[in-house]
Amino acid sequence: MLELFAHPFSSYCQKVWIALHEYGLEARHRMLSPEEPENIELLAGFWPFRKMPLLLDDGRPVSEASIIVEHLTLHHARGPRLIPEDPVAALEVRFWDRFFDNYVATPQQKIVFDAMRPEEARDPAGVAEARAMLETAYGLLERHLPGRTWVVGESFSLADCSAAPQLFYADWTHPIGEGFPLVAAYRARLNARPSMARCIEAARPWRPYFPLGAPDRD
Repeated sequence: MLELFAHPFSSYCQKVWIALHEYGLEARHRMLSPEEPENIELLAGFWPFRKMPLLLDDGRPVSEASIIVEHLTLHHARGPRLIPEDPVAALEVRFWDRFFDNYVATPQQKIVFDAMRPEEARDPAGVAEARAMLETAYGLLERHLPGRTWVVGESFSLADCSAAPQLFYADWTHPIGEGFPLVAAYRARLNARPSMARCIEAARPWRPYFPLGAPDRD
């Protein structure tokens, strides 16, 4: 039995849900919110950092989104694997997974969290650095994408599971400009993927809480 401690609006939780949808797997959702404190306490018993997502597989806890997708691939994969069996190809997939987490999600969240602070506690220099990092990431990705449907060739992978939610929110936070048409097109392909489309719809009720204002275009 699979159980997922998660919130639908979280990009890292969406990474895991995309993998579950791609593999055709169902997991009991344990909602992490103030309205269901018992789930937060259960999470803390398994993972004292209280970071989501966390998967229970027949009672065994697995934490960290990328590791959860690895676990699902090892033990529950149905159909095409999100992480190739070939170790060289798998290394490239893992690299791009880390790219989207470290160089897209991290600066994107810096900007969002700064917007949630009181005015006197904000960090404009740090936000400027985060926006510069996103511009660099968009540029690198733009140069990488020609001739590719997905970020690692023609196979949808863990790297795309990471890219989908991270680019989704990054474009809200620091819009992908006209100078990055391939990145914008890749984001559109990701949004249209049924596994990601389900995540977008599941998260829609929480859009009013996005501190920078959620656009109506997605």
